[in-house]
Amino acid sequence: MRAPRAITAESRPTRERVLAGLDQWSREVVSGWHDWIDLPLRAGDALGALLGAAPGEVIATDSVTVNLYKLVCAALDARGGGALVTDRGNFPTDRYVLEGIAAARGLELRIFDSDDLDGPVAEDLAGLEQGDVLVLSHVAYRSGALADMAGLTAAAKERGATLIWDLSHSAGAVPVDLRGAGAELAVGCTYKYLNAGPGAPGYLFVAAELQDALRSPIQGWFGQREQFAMERPYDPAPGIERFLAGTPPIGGLIAVREGARLVAEAGVHNLAEQAAALTDRLIARTEGLGLELATPREAHRRGAHIALCHPDAWRITRALAQAGVVGDFRPPDILRLGVNPLYTTEPEIDAAAHRLRDVLATGAHERLATTRTRVT
Repeated sequence: MRAPRAITAESRPTRERVLAGLDQWSREVVSGWHDWIDLPLRAGDALGALLGAAPGEVIATDSVTVNLYKLVCAALDARGGGALVTDRGNFPTDRYVLEGIAAARGLELRIFDSDDLDGPVAEDLAGLEQGDVLVLSHVAYRSGALADMAGLTAAAKERGATLIWDLSHSAGAVPVDLRGAGAELAVGCTYKYLNAGPGAPGYLFVAAELQDALRSPIQGWFGQREQFAMERPYDPAPGIERFLAGTPPIGGLIAVREGARLVAEAGVHNLAEQAAALTDRLIARTEGLGLELATPREAHRRGAHIALCHPDAWRITRALAQAGVVGDFRPPDILRLGVNPLYTTEPEIDAAAHRLRDVLATGAHERLATTRTRVT
């Protein structure tokens, strides 16, 4: 959630780094690869330092969807073909990936119902079996509920299942400690709270002790041992590099690395405290407007966005955007307002709440068409 404004002080370094990368490309062309070829690893290590991972356990590459496909297939191949499992409230791309793999491999897909507000808890995993692969989100994309990573990871391991975490709505907004929680596999995006911009590459995490036992289902020349020894069969690189595939997007990786640097400079715990304070303020400022809070009220139980329910949430979202506050709509009835603790301010929170109050008081949303656009 934010009102339109000029480039902030926090985003100028990213813009300058990306433009410098373009200048280098124009000068050096292919010879610039000496400087770029290890960017997925360097950006991955910068991200890993924010996620409680060791050096060499995170690599920046591809999208969340592609990375999740890689890890699910790799886990199935290494640990037996159990069922694929997720909760009904998980982010759609995660469910779609599992549906596709289940159909292609003839596996069972189990989707369980979790609490709409709190998301999955350990008791929901009672039906897991040996060899199952489970995918969960650390922060729920609708309600913003923060999952107990350590508790759920332990519950999955006790039952012989492999748990893959999606960090897309948590990394950069709440503390993440993958190694401390005992997590083995994870994916995430960089264009939300990690500030790398729209369409920036995602990342994946594989604990060091698993890396050489897992093999990516997408074999490409960047994942090949001795990449430029081309006249021989595929042999996966050691370590995390085996999860690379094709040529990496250099401009996006420059932005990923700079975004991670900015988050590290601010401090993840400082940002989490700021996110808690800002979402507390937003909840308080939006009470009494006829909207139902669909996010945990206690700050330690949520990420950096809040969900507000209303039967006409689609048109309210559009009217609010026209008033200069960009939230998003999530079917069937949620207006979602997110804060980025790196740059969202208290005056912006107050202004957003005031404009939402005006929209509802004047009925501005009621004058808009009910037809939904592709982007919601």
